[in-house]
Amino acid sequence: YKCRCHLHFMTMCNFNLTGRSVRSLGVEPHCRCIETESRRIGPRIAKFELISANSHCERLEIIATLKQSGKEVCLNPEAPWVRKLIENMIPK
Repeated sequence: YKCRCHLHFMTMCNFNLTGRSVRSLGVEPHCRCIETESRRIGPRIAKFELISANSHCERLEIIATLKQSGKEVCLNPEAPWVRKLIENMIPK
């Protein structure tokens, strides 16, 4: 009985440590963008982040941070103004 409790405790510790290590790497287990914005908001963008398709999300995600509010907005990668924004940021 004593041995079983020890084994159970060790299994729980191992599970918890594994969960923490994944989070500490900043890995998101799903897509971050639920909806995307197509309207032009270019002048209000402080910065933006490109997240390539990966094992957690099969699509490109573009997340802009707004200047005044600091709010994050997901941009539609198919919108013409967003495509131009990306093209201008990629070194030639």
